This record gives sequence, C-alpha cells and structure tokens, in this order.
Amino acid sequence: MRRQTPAVLAIAAALVLVAAMFAVVAVNRRSPAPEPPGGTPGASSNPSAPAAPERRITATLYYISEDGLSLVGAQRELPFGEGVLDQARHILDAQLGPAPAPLASAIPDGTRLRGLYVTEQGEAFVDLSGEARTNHAGGALDELFTVYAIVDALTVNLPAITRVQILVDGKEVDTLAGHVDLRHPLRKSLQWVAEAKEES
Repeated sequence: MRRQTPAVLAIAAALVLVAAMFAVVAVNRRSPAPEPPGGTPGASSNPSAPAAPERRITATLYYISEDGLSLVGAQRELPFGEGVLDQARHILDAQLGPAPAPLASAIPDGTRLRGLYVTEQGEAFVDLSGEARTNHAGGALDELFTVYAIVDALTVNLPAITRVQILVDGKEVDTLAGHVDLRHPLRKSLQWVAEAKEES
C-alpha cells in the first residue's frame, strides 16, 4: 500500500486541478460580458427602438419678396442650439442657405460662414467668405437687403445679441457693394421688412 501512495496522491492532485479549472470556466460563463463603449450591447442594431426627437426652435429668417422691393420674414424650424453662440450659428447657416419659394435669397451665391464671435456686451461679429462681395449683384437696395437679412435674423431671434458687424475673409470692410457702411456694428432695423415697423 505504501508503494501506491505517491501514485494515488498524484491522481488526487490531478483531479483537484481539473475540478478547479472547471470552476473557473463556470464562473466566467456566468459573468456578464463587458459593455461596449457607447451603450447597451445590441441597442444600435435594434430597429424598433425609437430615436430621441431632435430639439427644434422656430426662428424668423429674412428673404427678398417676390416683387424684389422689400424683405419678408419667414418662419423656419431650426435645430436647437446650446447657448447663444451655437444657436446663432444654426440661424446663420439657415439664413445663408436657399430661400423658400417664391422668395429669393438676399445672400450672394456661394457665401459661406467662416466664423462667428459674440462678445459679453452682445455684439456679434459675422465673418463671411469673399463671395459676399465678389458675387454681390450691387445696388443700394440689394446691399441693404443682404446686410439686414443677417443683422435682423440674429437680433430678432436672439435678444442677447444687440448689434452685428459683418466681416469678410476675417477682415473689417467698409461696405459689401459700396453703399452700406459696415465699419461699425449695426443694430436691428426692420425698415426694409414688408409690413413691419421699426422697433425701438
């Protein structure tokens, strides 16, 4: 019996080792899989899960009337912005975009928003691409429409913005087409908006 003891002990040790390995595997199978970055596993692949509705606001944007003699305010649904600067960007992106028929855009073709800055004093600096000048049709009335479509879109919809200065390619300019003085920030003016009165 004494000669068999080492063999018996070796078999017993092997059985204990095998049992321990099975226990580790069983525990790992019961543990939940780590959650992938971005949420619950499989959530993005579930087509029946409703998407959260995007927050929207209603803003008034300004376009040239059918007869070409005035600006017209039009209500547009825009994305909600976190803070004044973010909301101002959404407003300008829409204002620089196409006009709803039968109205016409007051913004020269190809004009892009290069930058936007808002000071604590409520002055907004709108930096437009060079097309705002090079593609402008010219004429005092058309220049007024371009300038005040931008100025009024910001000041009417965002009371925190009281004045707007238009820049081109990051620089101050005297005018866009030779008629409207852009050397200083401008206040809201509804003088060229149809059926609207100037607000004090």
